[in-house]
Amino acid sequence: MDANEILGELLTPEGRDNPYPHYAAAHGLGPVAPLGDQLWMVPGYDAINQTLRATEFGPWDDRYNRLFTAAEWKLHPSVIALTNSILDTNPPDHTRMRDVMARAFSARRVAALEPMIRTIARDLLDEMADATSDGSSVDFMDRFAFNLSVGVVGELFGMPKEDWPRFKQLANDWTLVFEVTPTEEDTAIADTAYAEFEKYFQDLVAKRRSDPGDDLVSAVVQITDQENAPLTAEELVCNLGVVLAAGIETTTHIFGNGLNLLFQNPDVAAGLHAKEIQADNFVEEVLRFDSPVQLIARVAREDAEIAGTRIPMGEWALLALGAGNRDPKRYKDPDRFDPTRTAIQPVSMGAGIHHCLGAPLARLEGTVAFTELLERFPNIAPAGEPTRRDRLTIRGYENLPVTLN
Repeated sequence: MDANEILGELLTPEGRDNPYPHYAAAHGLGPVAPLGDQLWMVPGYDAINQTLRATEFGPWDDRYNRLFTAAEWKLHPSVIALTNSILDTNPPDHTRMRDVMARAFSARRVAALEPMIRTIARDLLDEMADATSDGSSVDFMDRFAFNLSVGVVGELFGMPKEDWPRFKQLANDWTLVFEVTPTEEDTAIADTAYAEFEKYFQDLVAKRRSDPGDDLVSAVVQITDQENAPLTAEELVCNLGVVLAAGIETTTHIFGNGLNLLFQNPDVAAGLHAKEIQADNFVEEVLRFDSPVQLIARVAREDAEIAGTRIPMGEWALLALGAGNRDPKRYKDPDRFDPTRTAIQPVSMGAGIHHCLGAPLARLEGTVAFTELLERFPNIAPAGEPTRRDRLTIRGYENLPVTLN
């Protein structure tokens, strides 16, 4: 098959459920392959890494339409918000915005969150134990994965606990625009979700401006106000929304994908529980083997090359992160889940100036979550078949029923 046929297979329900055989076929085409008019598929690890770090490529450029959303993208607030955030801007705007967000999202602030993450995880495990005291099953995604993800971000943002549940569906809906071929219905759903994000953060910013606290929103507002508005009001809201939605979606599916991999690899679960396998290395291998983020796109902002292939200005590269993470030229036996590997460096969190701002927090959450989960419930087991979300770009489970034994 050529790259276009492979992408077609990836977009089928079967391909979205298990894209990895199709990624393996893509590797047979080389690190870069033509995908159609002004579009290229990039499945090679080194080629992806090169593209993510190259200044010639960017996630967005005003000279070109956004390729993977509705044609009249400027009519859609859900898309406009991305182009006003660190996710989809290029220098100098990206540099200016990321500097503010990075200072607020400091290593000190992230490291200080570990006791809070552990407390939330233990409370959720207590609740799961109560819910299954009669021997019944519980949905891990609903009762633990989402609640831990949103709880951590909620505490980080200083959001009232009663507001947390609303963001599960909102994050799910807004991120529909990340899919390769969102329908008009998808984009409309995303627009509605972003409108609620926008109103919520406009109100929260106003509250933090008048009554600041020791939270990320207050820190961003203070940096903005003290330094003559390095972020516009719109950019401030868009960036807070992106950090919240991405933080929920990414970590939720690290937890779900990771737990199902433990079910499929009981020797790994035993080694992790016995501390013979390091939890942080396990999380890295989850990110490599079954990444929550499978695809991203980059546009050539000038004539460029990827792995020796010329990419003219204005043409797009579809970076198959899930394929790069299983590139046999980078990893020995790439289709084997092995958290004892050395030098695991997945491209799941990006690279270069757009490396995920929340990556250290996501890794910390994963390490704490699996340590606490197996310490409390070493015999956790599946209770029926899990249900995958019908998505390709953001990969995870809708439901993952478990018993705690």
